[in-house]
Amino acid sequence: MLAACGSKKDNAATTVDGVTTIEFWAASNPTQQAYWQEMATAYEKTNAKVKINVSVIKESPSSEATIQAAIAGGSAPTLSENINRGFAAQLSASKALVPLDTLTGFSDIITTRKMTSTIEPWKFADGHQYVLPIYSNAMLFGWRLDLLKELGYDAPPQTYSEILELNMKLKEKYPDKFIWAKADLADPTAWKRWFDFFMIYDAASNGNKFIEGDKFVGDDKAGIATLQFIDDLRKNKGILAENVADPFETGTSLFIDLGPWTFKNWVEKFPDMKYNENYTLSMPPVPDGVDPKTSKTFADTKGLVIYASATKEQQAAALEFIKWVYSDPNNDAKWFEQTNLPPARDDLSTNESFKAILDKNPELKPYAENVPNAVPPMDNAKFNDLQTILGQEAWTKVVRGELDPETAWANMKKAIEGALK
Repeated sequence: MLAACGSKKDNAATTVDGVTTIEFWAASNPTQQAYWQEMATAYEKTNAKVKINVSVIKESPSSEATIQAAIAGGSAPTLSENINRGFAAQLSASKALVPLDTLTGFSDIITTRKMTSTIEPWKFADGHQYVLPIYSNAMLFGWRLDLLKELGYDAPPQTYSEILELNMKLKEKYPDKFIWAKADLADPTAWKRWFDFFMIYDAASNGNKFIEGDKFVGDDKAGIATLQFIDDLRKNKGILAENVADPFETGTSLFIDLGPWTFKNWVEKFPDMKYNENYTLSMPPVPDGVDPKTSKTFADTKGLVIYASATKEQQAAALEFIKWVYSDPNNDAKWFEQTNLPPARDDLSTNESFKAILDKNPELKPYAENVPNAVPPMDNAKFNDLQTILGQEAWTKVVRGELDPETAWANMKKAIEGALK
């Protein structure tokens, strides 16, 4: 319906004297805006028939609300970044987005950018690709290596039983420390499940999508195992779901979910945090009997979309611009260096274009290596409501010790299936 409200722009206004003008909305992050302005200026020098206006998506009240209002008012841009898969599901459901796979040349981007594996889980339930992922933060767990070594470990444990054994040793030596200390564990807010439940669930289920389109496709065995792991930690005083200032940095929490954006913040606030000295990184743990080498994780990831209200000339020009940007891995290297957001490429850890960045920042290597192993958010327009149900009915109930894992999972599944009808 959003698309129905938006009117097609007049060709005369967008293509004048053979020059097609496209509007690009960049994320409000200054480094991202600067990057896209640089790319637009460089492209215009190679193609005099295209003009690209780069501006920032207004964050008030939110970037999503700004985009929705623009679509409804007939003033949507040609393309924009900063789109997650859940929000794209809302937009595609209202026919506001162009299925990128229907545009000539889209498959060339996937091949040239070496992102066949990375983009595969982005495919929507209707078989189309509405978003081209720009970056993919394969969410990892940080471990206090100094504490691990005190407890007799040279590397993080990889299975549930190994972590529970570690917890016993931790509590014996340090009763006031925890495996995982984080107030968000008991908060049912939808987006917080991306950084606890989905990280562990994706590893347990080999990347099961949980919800695909309008169907609950969750893996019952993996889901209950995920909740059981947290329940076992809770029973053994291994988690602390209370506010603690900087629990990982101060050593209260033995492990914590970490994104690559963390490290720039540490440079000033926690300069003593040194990779492979007092902390290390790992993929999420897996249930006993599951090969840790197959571990998946949640992808904190966003991408580009092209809007259906754009003219055919604008859509084609936008795709050619994107194709040009991603034809050269050095452009992705610039992005990586400027933003610290890992480009959504299968070859990020092996392509020579990124070697200097990863050598200079070795803590980013595990993120680069696991880009193909990261699973994006669900493709359902109600993702916010559905993840709230997940938190309210299952995750937080188990964290607080209010329900056993099997009952919590069953209640959540029933509620989600009801919401999907």
